[in-house]
Amino acid sequence: QVQLVESGGGLVQAGGSLRLSCAASGTIFSIKAMAWYRQAPGKFRELVAGINKNGDTNYADSVKGRFTITRDHAANTVDLQMNNLKPEDAARYYCAATIRTSDFDPDKNYWGRGTRVSVSS
Repeated sequence: QVQLVESGGGLVQAGGSLRLSCAASGTIFSIKAMAWYRQAPGKFRELVAGINKNGDTNYADSVKGRFTITRDHAANTVDLQMNNLKPEDAARYYCAATIRTSDFDPDKNYWGRGTRVSVSS
């Protein structure tokens, strides 16, 4: 059983910062990649930022230069530092990870329940 638990959401004024954290726990053999997605009301879920086991990162164009994703391999955590937040960044943010639970099992995608980020203008 694998769980992803997010924390750090909240309400912030435009131009402010928030830091989201996600911790993976349970039976974890290896984590291939971790990522943050977001979904605003009435919109599709979109990739915000991802990081693989080598530390390579990718970002949505809309957050480049403002958001930074980092990962702690030993702790099985991934953080998202969000600076200069805009009203359009408001959404529910979800942590996702591609995890193998044993050397004999294939990679599987897991999701957290999400944390809400609200940005006031």
